[in-house]
Order: sequence, then C-alpha cells, then structure tokens
Amino acid sequence: MQPQVSGTEGYAAEADGLFVRYESIPSEQVHAAVLHLLPNTPARVLDIGAGTGRDAAWLAGLGHQVVAVEPTDALRVGAMRLHASPAITWIDDSLPELATLAARDEQFDLVMLTAVLMHLDEEQRRRALPNIAARIAPGGMLIMTVRHGPVPPGRRMFEIAAEAIVEPARQLGLTLQLNRHGESLGAENRVAGVTWTTLAFGKPS
Repeated sequence: MQPQVSGTEGYAAEADGLFVRYESIPSEQVHAAVLHLLPNTPARVLDIGAGTGRDAAWLAGLGHQVVAVEPTDALRVGAMRLHASPAITWIDDSLPELATLAARDEQFDLVMLTAVLMHLDEEQRRRALPNIAARIAPGGMLIMTVRHGPVPPGRRMFEIAAEAIVEPARQLGLTLQLNRHGESLGAENRVAGVTWTTLAFGKPS
C-alpha cells in the first residue's frame, strides 16, 4: 500500500467526488486573475499537486509541455486516463522535497501550485519554498493559490497569511507580481466562508 504523503489526507478516499467537483470549474475561471501572466508562446510548465489533471490538460491545450506532479495514486492514475496527452508527463513526487524532480534537474518557465501550500505546516513550507524556487527557470514565473477558511473533515490544512509566503519568496530572489484575495468560485465553499489568495512571483533572468 502506498505510504500517505503528509498533506494528502482525505484525497484518495474522496477521489471520485473530487473529479466531479474540480472538473466542473474551467481552469480559465479558476486562474482568471493570472491569465495575463501566463506564457504566450509554448513553454515548459510544472504543475505541482496536479490533482485531477484539469489545469495540466488546459495548459497542454494552450501549447505548453507540462510536467504534472501528483502524489495521490487515485488522483494521478485517474487524471492520466481522463486527460491522456503526449504533452503531459506525470510524476509521483511530493513537497516539501520534490526529490524526484530534483533528480531530473529540470527548470520550468512556469511553476503552478493550485491549492497546495496550505497543506504544509510551517516547517514543511520552510523546506519546500527553496525546492520550488529551484525549479523556476531564469525569467520564469511562480503562480500559486492558497485556501482560507474551514478545514473539511479528514483534511490537513493550515491558515497561511500571504506575507508568510511573500517574504520568504523575496529572500529567495523572487519578485512579487500579484497578491489578490477573493471569494471561492464553488457555491458550497462560498457558503462555508472559504476565500482564496492568489500570488504570482517572477524570477529574474
């Protein structure tokens, strides 16, 4: 049996329902705040915590080559079936170390973490951010969303202030380009009081 990766609690058991929920909201809506920051020519993209593959498939459809990282077997295997594409490479890897990616020693023009970082506690985030920054190519971009609000039963999440990400990112040489807070797109989450922070950082050339 696959050892459970810290932060993925609850996802395998709910995989079927998550495919329905995540795939029901188009990536263009989820990432509306950062559409102007996406590469406008074919690029190398890393999607960390790719889940059902919704965003990886969207990015591949825009002409990018995508490496999708997902540690939960039930999500990764289902996503590979649902979004089969030669433009997507799936990898079983996880934060904070990203050991498999580090061994590949690749860098990417765009790194995305959608609803991922709040699954890591403070010490794990401290370890994770340098490993994430190391995967960004010079001149590249890091885009992430962070969830705020009640934690669903069976999940592991932590409340993170934007500044707790912005300042460590600055120390790693990343430049803040967007810091936006907004309500959830999902009706159920909105009723529960869930909100999201979207952050974007550039890495100097």
